[in-house]
Amino acid sequence: MDLFEDYGETIAGIVKPATTSEDESFMMRALELAEKGRGRTGPNPLVGAVVVSAGKIVGEGCHEMLGGPHAEVNALGVAGRKAEGATMHVTLEPCAHHGRTPPCVDEIVGAGVVRVVMALRDPNPLVDGRGEGFLIRHGIKVDRGPYEEIVRRQNEAYLKRTASGLPFVTLKMAVSLDGKIATRTGDSRWITSEESRSCVHRMRSWSDAVMVGIGTVLADDPRLTARAGKEPGISPLRVVVDSMARTPVASNVADTNEAPTLVAVTRKAPADNRRALEAQGVEVVEVGGDDRVELRSLLELLSKREIANLMVEGGGELAHGLWEGGLVDKIVFFFAPKIIGGRQAPGPIGGEGVSVVEEAWKVSIDGVSRSGPDIKVVAYPLRGE
Repeated sequence: MDLFEDYGETIAGIVKPATTSEDESFMMRALELAEKGRGRTGPNPLVGAVVVSAGKIVGEGCHEMLGGPHAEVNALGVAGRKAEGATMHVTLEPCAHHGRTPPCVDEIVGAGVVRVVMALRDPNPLVDGRGEGFLIRHGIKVDRGPYEEIVRRQNEAYLKRTASGLPFVTLKMAVSLDGKIATRTGDSRWITSEESRSCVHRMRSWSDAVMVGIGTVLADDPRLTARAGKEPGISPLRVVVDSMARTPVASNVADTNEAPTLVAVTRKAPADNRRALEAQGVEVVEVGGDDRVELRSLLELLSKREIANLMVEGGGELAHGLWEGGLVDKIVFFFAPKIIGGRQAPGPIGGEGVSVVEEAWKVSIDGVSRSGPDIKVVAYPLRGE
């Protein structure tokens, strides 16, 4: 565990290592380029590429947005004829199939590149070694490059969805130093600082969807929009877990002029409530049984709609349901230097909790940093421990 004073010196939360070779230096540049697409390429991966000739970068690019040219094509476009006889450093295996764009391997071969250094094989069944094999068959030398760990972290949402068919779930909470997310009266505005709230807006801008429970909507009336990091008027899908369709039509999340909203309900949700929300432009979907929204089924539905990176912002009962179901992949808690106190004040994870400490769910602390006067803690669940 490290205390990072400046997350700007990291890539995807991993401290940038000192480079000791040309391959490392050029791959690091490709990783930096890949970050430029964060929040714009989902559900596709973040990818960066550089074209190197005689030890100098002659072309570079990233996958800038979903449906746009891939990193390799952008880098080759900059390099032009200088790509002939050059080496390409790319963070992820080039694709060899027709998707939203043509295969990148055709462009690499056609440009006259003689060597490709890639940090990670793409586990997508449509790629998974096919890109590498195509390049080798066409006489291009392919080497496994450095920084696979960073590429995996950079693309943790893409890799999770590819492997499991579920979105990567980040649980974000604003917590007082004594572990409360609200007072006994339900007041929670604002526990953390303006700096932390700005950080949350950036996190939203990196997400494909943001989810809350109905309790959070009724208590806080949040907008759940990304007011930093996205182009004007572009925010992630807002998802409300609301078994009885109690989301008020006058609430901020029901205002679909700002961002699209999906409300997940059960069979028992009153038809009048559903119709009122749909009249506002809210999409209402029935997921699960009579009493509770089935969270895994909801995540499967979101994944089919190309949601790879899902940020969950509360409340405690929703967090408990996701945690207990093994559906949380990452935790980001902002601890404020405040003491709220009170037996009735809720904590970040609801439910009954464990009966003895020995049964406590375990996490691995990945990073600790300052966020204004607050402390930001990033952790990953330790499954089966």
